[in-house]
Amino acid sequence: MAGKSRGEQRIGLLNGFAAYGMWGLFPLFFPLLKPAGATEVLAHRMVWSLAVVAAVLLALRRWRWAGELLRQPRRLALIAVAAAVIAVNWGVYIWAVNNDRVVEASLGYFINPLVTIALGVVLLKERLRPVQWAAVGIGVVAVLVLAVGYGRPPWISLALAFSFGTYGLIKKKVNLGGLESLAAETAIQFLPALGYLLWLGARGDSTFTSEGAGHAALLATTGVVTALPLVCFGAAAIRVPLSTIGLLQYLAPVFQFLCGVLYFHEAMPPERWAGFGLVWLALTLLTWDALRTAHRTARTLREAAKAPAKAPAAAGGTGTADVSGGTAGVAVGTAGAGRGADDASA
Repeated sequence: MAGKSRGEQRIGLLNGFAAYGMWGLFPLFFPLLKPAGATEVLAHRMVWSLAVVAAVLLALRRWRWAGELLRQPRRLALIAVAAAVIAVNWGVYIWAVNNDRVVEASLGYFINPLVTIALGVVLLKERLRPVQWAAVGIGVVAVLVLAVGYGRPPWISLALAFSFGTYGLIKKKVNLGGLESLAAETAIQFLPALGYLLWLGARGDSTFTSEGAGHAALLATTGVVTALPLVCFGAAAIRVPLSTIGLLQYLAPVFQFLCGVLYFHEAMPPERWAGFGLVWLALTLLTWDALRTAHRTARTLREAAKAPAKAPAAAGGTGTADVSGGTAGVAVGTAGAGRGADDASA
């Protein structure tokens, strides 16, 4: 990022704010689609997202990747799993927003970095630093406090966090660009979604044709609403440091939380505030630790550049920093793992 001009970084920052701002304001959009149910909205989102992303890729003439993907069955299978997981994420989020669970949904994206770290330890055998262990421990306590406050485990939050965390891990293995990945995923989702919409119409239960042109237009815009933040995220990701992207990602759940509390007037009893406070403390520790690690790594690289004669020793030191900082990068830069939040958040 050192070679980027201030103007480029400013453009990247504005795009980052736009992307996470739009994801954060999703709770204001989905209620506009009523009386369509969550499943119908989800199906329309899949169908129209493919149409929008396909049009963008056609305009950009970026189709070579599709042929390569079709010749890689294992990679294609991972894309199919990613499509299924993100469908669960989208569906749960839409249902939560339209059933007055916006605050609980925002919690899912707050705890997502902690879940990502836990998945990294369990599945990828990553090692954590003491501060990261402390953050994960605080996160577990927060979920227990919230479970007491809700009278049940926060299932919506956990479903969103684990589905998106799993999605991020799969995307990391697939290693496909945001637009291309969303196109592949929605292509897999397209036929089941279209089949469901046709079945709904045949039964006379489709709101697309029965609620007027305005409602139909709103359902069609789900494709634009899905793709536009992704385009902005892509513009930001190539212009600003990963640490900045990692900090920007918290804008989305913050906006969602504020929408739930201030706009939808969802209840926030003391025990719920206590649980959220613990989650925010855990995220503060994670962010501080990741930024400290990134600063140390950058300093090591600068010292290595100034002392070429000692390059082997310096390189060894950097390697250690990279290993210990691997999970931190995923935790603070969770956005990069998926649409990170890209293709997907909410």
